[in-house]
Amino acid sequence: MLDDWSRQSENQMNHLACFAFTSLAFTTSVVGAQQDNVDSTGSVIFIHPDGASAATWAAARALFHGPDSDLHWDTLPAIALYRGHMADSLSATSNGGATTHAFGVKVASDAYGRSAGGERGTDLIDEQRNSTSVALQAIRVGIPVGLVQSGIAPEPGTGCFVAPAKTRRDYEGIAAKLIESEAEVLLSGGEKYFLPKGTEGVHGPGSRSDGRDLIDEARRSGYTVVRTRDELLSLSPGTERVLGLFAHSATFNAQTEETLAERGLPLFDPNAPTVAEMTEAAINILSHNDRSFLLVVEEEGTDNFGNKNNAAGVLEAARRADEAIGVAQRHLQTDPDTLIITTADSDGGGLRMVGIAVTPDSTVPDTLPERDPNGAPIDGTEGTGSAPFLAAPDRAGMRLPFYVVWSARDDVAGGVLVRAEGLNSDLVRGSFDNTRVAEIMRRTLFGNPRGPSDR
Repeated sequence: MLDDWSRQSENQMNHLACFAFTSLAFTTSVVGAQQDNVDSTGSVIFIHPDGASAATWAAARALFHGPDSDLHWDTLPAIALYRGHMADSLSATSNGGATTHAFGVKVASDAYGRSAGGERGTDLIDEQRNSTSVALQAIRVGIPVGLVQSGIAPEPGTGCFVAPAKTRRDYEGIAAKLIESEAEVLLSGGEKYFLPKGTEGVHGPGSRSDGRDLIDEARRSGYTVVRTRDELLSLSPGTERVLGLFAHSATFNAQTEETLAERGLPLFDPNAPTVAEMTEAAINILSHNDRSFLLVVEEEGTDNFGNKNNAAGVLEAARRADEAIGVAQRHLQTDPDTLIITTADSDGGGLRMVGIAVTPDSTVPDTLPERDPNGAPIDGTEGTGSAPFLAAPDRAGMRLPFYVVWSARDDVAGGVLVRAEGLNSDLVRGSFDNTRVAEIMRRTLFGNPRGPSDR
């Protein structure tokens, strides 16, 4: 039985590249047949709070605003159920999911801007040998592109859009391709991947083994380089190309609550700009002279903290992602020819909120048990064995307690929604396959779901 399964899997992988191109051709032909004649184009702001499901947003809403109030995420009028399986798995990886978002093609779970990882993968290119990545298509026709990332620069949620690699662990190669991509705005952590060993950066020593100083290369290519929050917020009007590196690694510390307490570390670096501040700076640069643009924003903390089963970290990251959505909505008010679209590729750790009933005869516990009766880990405000969270007041003024249970350390499937507002947001409805993220971005930027053609 296992041998049969192995042979089947091998055959599937051998034909994966063919499957990817077939999938792209089928999808674009169907959508293109319905929507070839599109006159209105504009900007796209794609916000990816990695690992955030509807349950993540429900817990963040309760904690920060109260169960009867709204997040910015709640006010996005278009909504659809996200379907996120990969070519070889019913649950997505961050790199496979990001590749699908960037290219609109079902790929293997180990893909990074390609059909699959290692030697099995092939570059995802169309018949004219042009990249089918939304971002590289935009760059090719002169539409400015920005990538905003709260994690390290090579994180796949943004990196897959411009930097194909055989493995997501090729941090040095991906960092170099980011600089070479000609994206106008690159804001993230991960300074160490841009400097050679032996070179001291603003945040720590470089780690590159090839001797390249990508920061110097970026400056010579016309980038203004900033390394602190103050430098980012002080950029002069009219700045055109920016490389921002705001931490040695990520701008957050993705460890368990107990580990952070032991080491005296905060959830997020207080000296780094938030994802909302980076988003606002990026929009100001990209929209200069009323240009249309593509901005891809990822709050990576929602996923990385989830994979550590750190509830406080996930909820803080969700709050920050919601602030970035608010920034995008303010831009939409000034430029209605903009699409805001947000989704995640999976549910990081399977966070679920459990309410604690408040009755005349009940007492809210000071300390939660370590596990649910079925064995699921329980988190309170400071991790295992701590006090429950207390929601913001509801419409009756009650502050209701809750705790978080976890289903896994990995990314799980289901419960993810797509939300949107602005130009073409009416296309976000019903059941929304992950390949359609790229389609709706292309449609908005270029006027069709295929993107520009050199023919």
